[in-house]
Amino acid sequence: MGGDAVALPVIAVTGMAFEARIARGAGMQAVYAARADLLERALNEALARGAAGVVSFGTAGGLAPDLEPGTVVIADAIDGPFGRVQTDVEWSERMAAELAATPLRSALRRGTLAAVGAPVVTVADKAALHRVSGALAVDMESHIVAKMAAERGLPFAVCRAIVDPAWRTLPPAAMAGLRDDGTTAVMPVLVSLAKAPRQLGALLRVAADARAARIALMQARHAVPLVR
Repeated sequence: MGGDAVALPVIAVTGMAFEARIARGAGMQAVYAARADLLERALNEALARGAAGVVSFGTAGGLAPDLEPGTVVIADAIDGPFGRVQTDVEWSERMAAELAATPLRSALRRGTLAAVGAPVVTVADKAALHRVSGALAVDMESHIVAKMAAERGLPFAVCRAIVDPAWRTLPPAAMAGLRDDGTTAVMPVLVSLAKAPRQLGALLRVAADARAARIALMQARHAVPLVR
């Protein structure tokens, strides 16, 4: 057959629907789910169609105490349930270089990212994980992405923005509306607030942190280079 070969896309893997909406664009497809088995299924289906590489993209919880909301972490390695996995060196270096040429330069950090199977929401738990792992941040998707990319011999990278800093304990209302499929529901948040109205101040601070992370992700997405 004549014509140019169609370039394979990069697959961006996120836990939340809003992160996937930011990630999607030219040369990049996105899959998302909050529950591990749903995420694995979605990623497996996407990889079966072909991919040039896989990037874990979205938000992360802060573990290092100096990371403000909106800090962007380009991980050198993942420390998680499947052990320590290095990210693709060349791709990660290019990603960091591209971001360093944007207004995100002062908010860019390199280092290890911890990956876990359950949310880390309290200040004490974040501090404990930081002491054990030395990781800058934590998420619930990157270990799954790393494993599945390695099984297929695909380049793997991580670009994550801090959404809840190390010094912030998430109120129950912040987690109440999260669905397994990565979408959110308002009613459970309102119910949680009705039961414990004193959460409101903490929830408003979480919302401000989330705005900072979302803005950073939108800026980072435009600077994320595709696999060469």
